[in-house]
Amino acid sequence: MSLIRKDIYTSDEIDLLSDCRLCPRECRVNRFNTSDGYCGTGAGLNIASICNHRGEEPPISGPFGICNIFFSGCNLRCVYCQNHDISQPGSLYRQQNIDLETVLDSIEEILSSGVKAVGFVSPSHVVPQVMAVIRGLDRRGINPIIVYNTNGYDKPETLREIADSIDVYMPDYKYVTNDLSSLYSDAYNYPDVALKALKEMYYQKGSSLITDDNGIAEYGILIRHLVLPGYAEESKKVLNSIASELSPGLSISLMSQYHPAHLVKRHPVLGRSIYKSEYESVTAEMEKLGFRNGWLQDPESYNNYLPDFNKENPFE
Repeated sequence: MSLIRKDIYTSDEIDLLSDCRLCPRECRVNRFNTSDGYCGTGAGLNIASICNHRGEEPPISGPFGICNIFFSGCNLRCVYCQNHDISQPGSLYRQQNIDLETVLDSIEEILSSGVKAVGFVSPSHVVPQVMAVIRGLDRRGINPIIVYNTNGYDKPETLREIADSIDVYMPDYKYVTNDLSSLYSDAYNYPDVALKALKEMYYQKGSSLITDDNGIAEYGILIRHLVLPGYAEESKKVLNSIASELSPGLSISLMSQYHPAHLVKRHPVLGRSIYKSEYESVTAEMEKLGFRNGWLQDPESYNNYLPDFNKENPFE
């Protein structure tokens, strides 16, 4: 905790971190004194990795990649999490004691290679840290596209506070069934919370994903949904929810990359990759509902998205 500096935060952010209610968990712990909240992180920057990531959707990565900042800890407990090395309690790779100027130097170096965007990955529990980095970049005269890459378990009021600083929202929409979200992510209220968060993002940005001449997203929303093995019908319900509650004009990334992480390798349902037929049935529903903007994955892509956070660049 020695490198925690309150002077990188605003007074409102200090108040939130001192009695933490940033995310829907509302643990109310003082994160300057403890990391005993649900996310398991204190008031430091909690950054596990900063890297050039070329594996995001085409409008997010662009031709040169995106500078992704991966935070440690999480406000969900997804049993199948691909980033479990940094997200779960007791994770191995957590670089919590890193100072802001070092972070800014790393980002600036990546951006100097032609990268146009900075992505904050799993930021829901570290919004003050996100804002401190954005303010630091601004002080240096650096103004990249800012991508908020979230699991969807966000409070609308928190999203309203950061609205002017975020260019592109990239939320997950994992489930619409409470029992599933409780069983697999330890968040019974995830469907309601995520839908309210999506509606706030939609209110802020509208349905169009605005791109530049090179196809790089500059403004808007891109919703991600990961198809789980055995749960194609749940995926169809998620798509129906987006179409009816928001708009079929939204950009959707329908992912087939599921790979059983260590906690579910022997799980009776989640212990396998998805079948091609499952994915194709969901893509058919997507077409039926009139979604016209989005990205699909090769059903064999599950071997291509396995990060190793022991490496400087976890995806290479």
